[in-house]
Amino acid sequence: MKHCISLKDFTPEETQTIVRTALSMKQAPERYRGLLAGRWLLMLFQKTSTRTRISFEIGFQELGGHSIMMDWDTSNFAISPIRFEVRYASGHVDLIMARLKRHADILELAAHSLVPVINGCDDRYHPCQALADLLTIYEAAGSFAGQTLTYVGIHNNVANSLALGCAHCGVHLILVTPEINRPAFDGETIDRLEREGALERTLDLSDAVGRSQFVYTDTWMDMEFFSDVSYEQEKERRSKKMLPYQLNAASLAHSDAHIMHDMPIHPGYEIEAGLVDHPRSLIYRQAENRLYAQQALMLHLLDIDVS
Repeated sequence: MKHCISLKDFTPEETQTIVRTALSMKQAPERYRGLLAGRWLLMLFQKTSTRTRISFEIGFQELGGHSIMMDWDTSNFAISPIRFEVRYASGHVDLIMARLKRHADILELAAHSLVPVINGCDDRYHPCQALADLLTIYEAAGSFAGQTLTYVGIHNNVANSLALGCAHCGVHLILVTPEINRPAFDGETIDRLEREGALERTLDLSDAVGRSQFVYTDTWMDMEFFSDVSYEQEKERRSKKMLPYQLNAASLAHSDAHIMHDMPIHPGYEIEAGLVDHPRSLIYRQAENRLYAQQALMLHLLDIDVS
């Protein structure tokens, strides 16, 4: 049984197969109708969500399956050892998707589940987002060959997952990350990929953007804390430090790169509002592609033949 806790769970060939299947599902959805008939998906949410909830629920039902949404904090997962709750719950479903705050909880969930577990986001990895990002790059460019992606912002769970995904698909990644979320930082993987030449790190945003076909940014503040009054001092510190790395008309003045953002967007912080609907923006397509990437991922984990 295979889980998707991070893209380390897949070989490069598996990652590329999932992306190609996702594009096929987007282009010819009728071919895949009914493949999950009679199957059940349990969705566990501890973190807030828009895209994860919509894309998993619709995506699973489009393939003929049924889904159950459960709020972690109002369920017994919040008051009982995870291993007991997931052992029971996984006996009734075929897949579990969990969007949790702590990576350790995802690992424990997977260790005791009877069915595949998908990490819908935690504080260390966001593999579902990275798969959708790779699908977006592949769809826009027609190939992974020769593509360079610059990620600018906080080094977080998305940056970790992009590093793994880009390495699997041969996309060169440039990280412009002057601030690091230390609990999230997968330094061992990042250092290894840098030594192998799969990625590079720099603080020269202008140079990086000038060498890239895709430029990607993400929130500077963890979503749980964006409106938290007690986080205001840290929010101000990060904003001051990160403002020179904002994606805006000036920073992209000499670039024809596609613009990416995984949402939710905080205009005026990591990105200028006018870039969201820019002709080169792929942001809404990137969000839409969550559905197809996750459909392909679920079929892969359930070992369903799509040939």
